[in-house]
Formats: sequence, C-alpha cells, structure tokens
Amino acid sequence: MSLFRRFIPLHKKLHSSSHSYSARSSMNNYFLRKRRKWPLSLYKTKWQEEKLTHQLSMQKLVESTPNRSPKTHLLSILVDSFSAYECDPTPNAYYFIIKTLTQNPSTWDEIPLILDYIRKVENFETPEYIFTYLIKFYGDSNMTHLAYEMFFTMPAYRCNPSVKSLNCLIWVLCKNNYDLRIVLQVLVKSQLLNIWVEESTFKILIRALCRIGKTNNAVDLLKLMVDSGFNLDANICSLILSTMPDVKDCVRVEIWGVLEEMRKLGYSPKRVDLCNVIRFYVKNGKGIDALEVLNKMKMCGMVPDVVCYNLVLNGLIFEGEYSNADELFDELLVLGLNPDIVTYNVYINGLCKQDKMVEALRMLGSMEHLGCKPEMNTYHTILDGLCRCGMLSSVKEVLGQMKSKGLQLSSHIYGVIINCMIRNGEVDEAYNLLHEMVDMGFVPQSITFDGLIGLLCKKGSFDEVMELLSIMSTKNLVPGIRSWEAFVQVLSSEKEERNVEVKVASATKGTK
Repeated sequence: MSLFRRFIPLHKKLHSSSHSYSARSSMNNYFLRKRRKWPLSLYKTKWQEEKLTHQLSMQKLVESTPNRSPKTHLLSILVDSFSAYECDPTPNAYYFIIKTLTQNPSTWDEIPLILDYIRKVENFETPEYIFTYLIKFYGDSNMTHLAYEMFFTMPAYRCNPSVKSLNCLIWVLCKNNYDLRIVLQVLVKSQLLNIWVEESTFKILIRALCRIGKTNNAVDLLKLMVDSGFNLDANICSLILSTMPDVKDCVRVEIWGVLEEMRKLGYSPKRVDLCNVIRFYVKNGKGIDALEVLNKMKMCGMVPDVVCYNLVLNGLIFEGEYSNADELFDELLVLGLNPDIVTYNVYINGLCKQDKMVEALRMLGSMEHLGCKPEMNTYHTILDGLCRCGMLSSVKEVLGQMKSKGLQLSSHIYGVIINCMIRNGEVDEAYNLLHEMVDMGFVPQSITFDGLIGLLCKKGSFDEVMELLSIMSTKNLVPGIRSWEAFVQVLSSEKEERNVEVKVASATKGTK
C-alpha cells in the first residue's frame, strides 16, 4: 500500500512533466508556424553581431584607404577602423592592406611594418595565402631573396607552411633562373618543417629543368617521381619531348632512348610526341633518322600528318638525300595528304639546290593550279636559283608575274637579280632595277654598286657613274676597290689616248 502511495505522486509528477513538455512543444510549433524559423540563440546572435562589426570595420577601412594622406600609414588606418567598432582586425583586413601596398612601389617599405605588427601584436594564426601572395609578389618584383626569407619565417607568424607555399617559392626561384643548388637547399630545409613534396612539386621542377635545357635531369626527376609512388603525367612527358629539340647541347642527347625510358614507365607516345622526335633529328641534321621515325609511326598504326612529312622532307633535302625526298613527296600525294605551302617551299628548295629549275618552275605553276598560293619565300627561292643558273629570261618572267600580283621584292632578292644582270652584261636593266630598289627604300650593298660602276665605266657612261656615286654618298656608302680600279683604268686609257693624239699631232707637224 505504501508502495502504491509512493507510486501515485511519482505518476503525477511524470504526468505533469510530460504535460509541460507537450506545452513547450506546442509553443515551438506555434512559433514555427508563425515565424517560419527557429528562435535565435544567444550564441548565434553574438556571432552575427561580431560578423556585422567586422563588416562595418572593413567597409570603413576600404573607404578610408583611397583618401589617406601620403604621410599616413595604412596600419594606423586599419587599427582606427576596427577600434571604432571595438573589435580586433581580421586576417582578411591585413591581406587587403598588403595587397594595396604592393600595387604602388612607393609604399613597399610599409610591408615589413605590417608583418612586424602581425608578429608582435596579433594573436591569430596567420593564413598561408597571405604569405603565398607575398612570395609571388617578391618573385615578380625581382626581390627573390625576400621571397626566400618570407617562406622560412612563416612559423614566426603562427603559420605552418605547407606544400602550397613551398611550390610557390620553388616556382619563383625557377622562374627567376636561380641556381638549382639553392632550390635543392629549399627542398632539404622544407623537410625540417615537415613539408613533403607532392606531384605538383615534381611538375614545377621538371618544367623548370626543361626551360633551361636540362632535359636529362628532367628525365631523371620523372623517374624519381614515378618511383615515389606518384602517377606518370602524360603532359609532363610530352613537355620533355617537345623541349628537347630546342636544347643547345642536344647533340649529346639520344632522344629515342629517352622515349624508350618513358615507355618503360608506362607512357604511350602520341603522334605529336613522335613529331617532336622527328623535329629533334631534323634540327641536328639527321634526316635519315627522322625518316626511320616516320616509318616506325606507320608501323605502329599512326597516320602521320603533313607536318611530319614536311619535317622529314626538309631534313632529307638538307642532307642532300634528294632521291629519298622525291619518294617521300610521291608517298605524301599517294596517301591523299594535301601539300601545304611549307611542303611546296621545301620541295622547290630541293629542286633549286639540284639546279632543276625547269621542274621548279613547273611545280610553281602546279601550286597555283591546285589552289595553293605561292608566297614571297617561294618566289625568292626560285629567283635565287634562276639567277644562280644564269636563266635571266626566266627571271624576267617571274618578276613580271610578281609585279602583276602586287608582290614586292626583298632587298636580298633585288641584289641577287642585279648581280645576275651584271654578270650577264645587262647593264641598262641592272641600272634601272637598282634605281627601282633605291626608290623602294632599300640600300644596295657596296659590292652591287661596284659591279655596276665597273660595267658603266667600260661602257663609257660616266654620267650614270656620277649619279651612282651621288646615291652612294647619300646612303653613306664608300666605293669599293673594284670601283677605284675601274676609275684608274678609264683614266689611264684616256691618258694613253691623249698621248697618242699628241704624238700623231707632232708627227704630222714634222712632216709638214
């Protein structure tokens, strides 16, 4: 019975508590129905109040910055802006004034003051993005030593550097062509800061090595990257192969061996990679090796484009492998590839080197028939070959075609044609073409004047000679030895003629 009595109050207590709970629940439901939101807690209200004061302080800072006097430091404006709302400056506020200071070289000296204030006065953990911005800024402003110091003093500002800031510093050092030994020191010291390189770090280093021509070191670093457990990057492999043709000491490099090493690491080369291998061989005067790479491309099922054929064709012609060049040009046509202007220029250059000028002129005509418009280099190559072979009539025909199309000769081609006319004794045409060259604003070489002056002296056209000498004087050119020899020869011949006339005259007087 007593237990029952004890149970009754307890039951009532439980009932009353459940009743009060349901009352509060219904009140909350009523509040939700009317307000459509939960009632604000004190913590949330305080957080919103702090956020609002920070926003107002930041707004005051932004508005006060452009209107400050030259003697007023941004740091004092920052402190005053946040003191007005009784709150502490935020890291974003410091980031704002640092970016503002970096925009004007006259305010760069205020940056150390800001950093010193953050280190000594503030207590927050400085975000890493502030230091990565400063490292990049110092690197772009040729103050790389400050970027170096900035990275290793980051812990003093309560900021633990990560691989992001490390990559930024390495990028700055490599961009400014710093000694690779300094970069290596940075990597070693970064381990003391518990920073370990990532795949992005390897990529920055490999790109830097490629840019300075250290492709062998780039390949070694690529192997280390894969051995460290990182994935093989196809873009990095293509970058290494694309930069190898531009290496100064590329003769010592065996690019095919590099490609085989990449294949062992799991890389499958693309057509553009093999095209870079071909470019490497062509640049080093190995046209036959370039032809072998082209054949390997076809054996692997790749279809070479016209760029690959142009490179190999140029390499073969440079080596004097004209028969292989002819076969390759025919193969290009059989495969249905359309030769472009580069193809025609390279092949016509090969024909001109062999003095096959009739075939070169025929190829020039077929170009226009097939819709490939010849350019200045095409005409210059043909004119140079025609002049070398002494085919002056064909030179005049090509010149007529060029003038009808509104094409302008270069200074070099003017000189080649004029010298060709001089060698063939076409004095009047050479004289007129030289005047045309001068009227176009070109300055003929002294050797061109000398050759023409010599012919004019032999012809007895002394008025034209004096005119050419006047042109040379206005162009600050001095007659060469050939011109002086022609003058002396003419004067001596005139003197002999006068002596003969005097002797004849005296002889006739004696007979009388």
